[in-house]
Amino acid sequence: MSKKHPVIAVTGSSGAGTTTVKRAFEHIFKRENITPVVVEGDSFHRYDRAAMKEAMAKAEAAGDKTFSHFGPESNVFDKLEELFRTYGETGKGQKRYYLHSHEEAEQHNERLGTNLEPGQFTPWEDIDEGTDVLFYEGLHGLVKGDGYDVAQHVDLGIGVVPIVNLEWIQKIHRDSAERGYSEKVIVETILRRMPDYVQHITPQFSRTDINFQRVSTVDTSNPFIARDIPTPDESFVVIRFADPVKFDVDFPYLLAVLPGSFMSRRNTIVVPGGKMGLAMEVILAPIIHRMIAAKG
Repeated sequence: MSKKHPVIAVTGSSGAGTTTVKRAFEHIFKRENITPVVVEGDSFHRYDRAAMKEAMAKAEAAGDKTFSHFGPESNVFDKLEELFRTYGETGKGQKRYYLHSHEEAEQHNERLGTNLEPGQFTPWEDIDEGTDVLFYEGLHGLVKGDGYDVAQHVDLGIGVVPIVNLEWIQKIHRDSAERGYSEKVIVETILRRMPDYVQHITPQFSRTDINFQRVSTVDTSNPFIARDIPTPDESFVVIRFADPVKFDVDFPYLLAVLPGSFMSRRNTIVVPGGKMGLAMEVILAPIIHRMIAAKG
């Protein structure tokens, strides 16, 4: 952990909605005139798209039907831990990009003079100097296991954790609409990932400083037949602080500025789903402000 070069990690599984938190942080960084180095979790996968398909086929042929992006075998956690540690100590480090689309490939090919395709990684490169914080968003921001401990280097850990049925509904709709996957393929992916989800994703949310958990107020009993994703107005967001004293959380103030909110435990506030973005900015802005002030 580092006051001089803080590391912020937003972690959540595929389809969990970490992009919403990322957007809130972008607003805070812009208002506070903070320069972040942004690190995407996908860039620390071990295999590119083609190699991952081969590795999965090889694992399945050997009888392993649980090989997934969620586990340590398909990620370079040592490189991620090295980046967090090095940045915290020096404000430096190396990162790369995973190219999700043709647009991203064109952008980085023009920048690097390469000829990479979607599904490939850019070369490792030094991050820009003079940044204020490292901001990670992805699957494994607080992962910990045999031979690696990424979580120990995180100064502010944020978990984005919808209830699991809602998470599955979001994933099914996203993968179907944006990636063209069939429902059968999506369900097979969920089942294949489940052991790694339980062993490597879920435990991270006990190491976070703050969790944002969206809970729907409509029936999601069978996520595999749901035709629509519950809207923000059809949900609440449960916000849990591991240690409210650590970040000097002012619950009376939060209750006053977030209409319809209430406390369910001494360290937990519940807000209407439509106020999720506002709640994130109201809660996180003073925490980030103090982190930057402490750098001095």
